Amino acid sequence: HTTGGYNLYTHVTNKWAFDLQDTDVYWCTADVGWITGHSYIVYGPLSNGATSLMYEGAPRASNPGCLWDVVEKYGVTIFYTAPTAIRALMKMGEQHPNSRNLTSLRLLGTVGEPINPEAWMWYHRVIGDSKCPIVDTWWQTETGGFMLTPLPGATPTKPGSATFPFPGIIADIVNQEGESVDGSSGGYLVIKHPWPSMMRTVYGDNDRFRRTYWEYLSPKNGEYLYFAGDGARKDEDGYFWVMGRVDDVINVAGHRLGTMEVESALVSHPAVAEAAVVGKPDEVKGEEIVAFVTLEGEREPDEALEKELKQHVVQEIGAIARPGEIRFTEDLPKTRSGKIIRRLLRSLAAGQEIAGDTSTLQDRSVLDKLRGGA
Repeated sequence: HTTGGYNLYTHVTNKWAFDLQDTDVYWCTADVGWITGHSYIVYGPLSNGATSLMYEGAPRASNPGCLWDVVEKYGVTIFYTAPTAIRALMKMGEQHPNSRNLTSLRLLGTVGEPINPEAWMWYHRVIGDSKCPIVDTWWQTETGGFMLTPLPGATPTKPGSATFPFPGIIADIVNQEGESVDGSSGGYLVIKHPWPSMMRTVYGDNDRFRRTYWEYLSPKNGEYLYFAGDGARKDEDGYFWVMGRVDDVINVAGHRLGTMEVESALVSHPAVAEAAVVGKPDEVKGEEIVAFVTLEGEREPDEALEKELKQHVVQEIGAIARPGEIRFTEDLPKTRSGKIIRRLLRSLAAGQEIAGDTSTLQDRSVLDKLRGGA
C-alpha cells in the first residue's frame, strides 16, 4: 500500500461506513498485527479523532462476560468483531450480555468471513437490542479497506449480505473468462478499477503480484480484473452475498456447494453453536462433505443427533448437501483474529498430516484434541 492513498481510504471508509464521530469510543477486537488492526484500530479511527480501544485477550469459559464488561466500563459506542467470535459468544449464552449495561452501543460491525444469518440476527437482537445497525464488511489484506459494506442509515440490510460496493468501488461477479455472469448462480468476485488503498506489488516480486491478482482471470476488452480468491453471488435486488474462498467450494457429484451455505444450515439447528464444513476426496462423488460441529450449552453428542443434523441440512438445502460425516468437537481451530483455519480441518478430514504454518493458531490444544478424535 502507499502511505497517502492507504491512509486516506481508511479514514474515509471508517468515517462513512461506521458514521464515526470524534465523540465515539470505538472498539475493533481484531489482532492489531492483522490488517484489520492496522486499518481499523489505528489509522481509520485515530485519523477521525475517535477514541480507539485495544484489548489483549479473548472471552473464555472462565470469564465469558469479559467483552461485555469492557463495553460497559468504557461506554463503547461502536463494536467491530468477527463472525467466528459472534458464534462463540452465542455459545456462551445470552445471560452474559444481558447482565451488563450495553446501552452505550449505537452501531455493530462484522469482518473477516461471511456471517451466517442466524449469527447476524443474534448479534442484532441480543447485543444491539434490535436497534443498532449492523455493518457487514467485506475486504481483504490486499485491498487495505472496505470494498463491500452497507452505509448505516442509507442502506437497507439483509442478514448475511455485505450489501453493495463502497462508493467509487466497481465490483462484479464474473466467470473464468472474465465475463459478467448472472449473479444468482455465483462466480468470481472481482474489482474492476483501481482504488486508493490497493496493494501496489509483492515486495521483491512484481511478476508474482501481477500473476496472482491480475492475471488469474482472463482480461476482458484489454482490462485486467483484480481477483484475490473469493466467490460471491448477487440476489434479485443486486445485493452481494460473499460465499467465501473459491477453494472452500465443495464439488459433490458435479454440484458446487459453498461451505458457508452448509454451515449456515447446520447453525440454524438449535443444538448447534458453531460449524465448519470442508470437503474430503471421494472416489464416487468427487468430494464428500465433512462437518465439524460444536454444540450449545450442555448438549451431548450422540448418533441420533448426528442423524438429525444430517436430515436438517437436507431439509434446508437438499439431499445433495447431506454431510457424509459429522465430527463433534468442543472447539474449532482459529487464528488469534477469530478466523477458522479450514485448511487444517481439510487435512484432518482427509486423514493427512498437518502441514503449513500454524503460528497464528490461537489454541494449539484444540488441534491436538481434534487429532485424537480423528
